[in-house]
Amino acid sequence: MKVSDFDYSLPEERIACYPPAERGSTRLIVLNRATGSITHSAYASLHEELRPGDLLVLNNSRVIRARLIAHKPTGARIELMLLEKHEEAQNLALYRGRLRIGDRLLAHGVELSVEALPSDGIARLSCATGNLTDLFDAHGSVPIPPYLKRDAEEVDRERYQTVFAELPGSVAAPTASLNLTDDLLDKINAKGVGIAHVTLHVGLGTFLPIRSESFEEHVMHREFYNIPEPTARKIGETKASGGRVVAVGTTVTRALEHAAPKLIGSGFAQGVSGEADIFIYPGYEFRIIDALITNFHAPRSTVLMLTAAFAGKELLMRAYHEALDNGYRFLSYGDSMFIS
Repeated sequence: MKVSDFDYSLPEERIACYPPAERGSTRLIVLNRATGSITHSAYASLHEELRPGDLLVLNNSRVIRARLIAHKPTGARIELMLLEKHEEAQNLALYRGRLRIGDRLLAHGVELSVEALPSDGIARLSCATGNLTDLFDAHGSVPIPPYLKRDAEEVDRERYQTVFAELPGSVAAPTASLNLTDDLLDKINAKGVGIAHVTLHVGLGTFLPIRSESFEEHVMHREFYNIPEPTARKIGETKASGGRVVAVGTTVTRALEHAAPKLIGSGFAQGVSGEADIFIYPGYEFRIIDALITNFHAPRSTVLMLTAAFAGKELLMRAYHEALDNGYRFLSYGDSMFIS
């Protein structure tokens, strides 16, 4: 199997450039791996696909306002993109323009200093006063995906964020859960489905297509994650009782599957933190998740390959073509699928 096997034609008019008028009003394709069936539903009816005893696992990372314009004393404009939060690396930003170590920048009355240039196009910054993240949060813009081909607007401040977002650190949203509403979560809870949270700070690498033709040549990006002990215990209890662990999104999947050896090794008695660099593609054997909720992904993307690994490539691509034929909306603000 080659990377080009995951290419397909995605017309621009099928890309959801804006969120739906009402959160949660999107469509849902339901895939059954055992039977190969494909049925059509609504995201608002997601609770009907879940069973009492299942566990819904959500990513509670919060998207930061990561884009900011700063200026040198000369007036030269520098565009900054704050990178996702990691365990060992903080205050890193992509930059456009020319920078040297020791340069001073001014952004909204706050002086920034270039402390280091660890690699091409990346700078480590510090603030003369206050916190760098607070500065971006106060004056930055929402880092909506580049394939939307527009600047962030007021609607994105609320809608490119889940209703349960808590811990800041992502520069891309966990999009499979953008359409979860408080009302739908209440219905899920009332059905006897457990809800647990992990944190994975989503990075810009999630948008990057694979340039190589071989899976083995691709270097996967790293993303910091934390699975707290209560979530680990809930996963263990769910599996022991015969329930399904339902990952809401590829971000949750990457965290759980990367942590699988430690989770299983501890008998699901301990939380796990780390840097997920797991590349999941067909042939991978899933150890934690039993069902997946995810959006429709871009051609040649790592998230498309992860979804194909779980659903099976033939079933998944059949569902993609059916979705295209039936006017489904693709990518971050688009429709979703439930795979069991």
